[in-house]
Amino acid sequence: MTIWNLGSINADMIYDVPHLPGPGETLSANRLDRYLGGKGANMSVAAARAGAQVAHIGAVGPDGRWALDRMTEYGVDTRHITGVEVPTGHAIIAVDAQGENNIILFPGSNHAITQGQLGQALSSALQGDVLVMQNETNLQVESAKMGRDLGLTVCYAAAPFQADAVQAVLPYLDFLILNEIEAEQLQQATGQSVTDLEVEHVIVTLGSKGARYYHRGAATDFPAHKVKAVDTTGAGDTFTGYVLAGMDRGMPMAQVISQANRAAALMVTRHGTADVIPDLKEVREARLD
Repeated sequence: MTIWNLGSINADMIYDVPHLPGPGETLSANRLDRYLGGKGANMSVAAARAGAQVAHIGAVGPDGRWALDRMTEYGVDTRHITGVEVPTGHAIIAVDAQGENNIILFPGSNHAITQGQLGQALSSALQGDVLVMQNETNLQVESAKMGRDLGLTVCYAAAPFQADAVQAVLPYLDFLILNEIEAEQLQQATGQSVTDLEVEHVIVTLGSKGARYYHRGAATDFPAHKVKAVDTTGAGDTFTGYVLAGMDRGMPMAQVISQANRAAALMVTRHGTADVIPDLKEVREARLD
């Protein structure tokens, strides 16, 4: 089976800072690194490194050839990524000494994907394949509708969070992944808790506390591993990619989430985004508390 990812592709410019800057503050960074990123690219790389067959649907600008080369190197099918004249998306990320971050995002070519491109890509999808989206591209609703009509398992990672974006795709979803704050924001916007949603599978990630899985409203908690975090950037995307790969392989959900927790725990011990996502061998062999 294949995981189809309508996803963003960014250059992540990561600044190592002594603390996260406040309003009006000018702050000198200790270090600058450029990584392949974007929630979409991160998820595609994570799923591929977890052993899944992943086809990415997206766009890059004239400055984005390096991103395609990296994604191909990491095992992602990039044939459905189009070159456009709009600059490739990028993110400016500040990471402090405790591993916390803040992010400024420029969408760029991630909002230049065409409906024709989307339709051509998904014409190769088979019933039972997985389709995932995030809130960093255009055509999310169109993609969700198309996925439902094609009999795909439609998943949505609700970040960056916008309540109206989530509500627009909710009728077509089989799986929703969001964090604890996003779940609260969705409840405030809709008046519904995650247990009220008509979505079969919901995962609420809880940061250092782990994750909570809801299956038709019934909740199961999965604790996180205790590690020393140096950079939380991309940890949620790594978790999601591993969840999708496990689902695609037909693993029991408890095993899927436990393995994804291990991958996310390893990820926060590393500086970077897609380029440092652990592969399945590393995840299985890692010694974690």
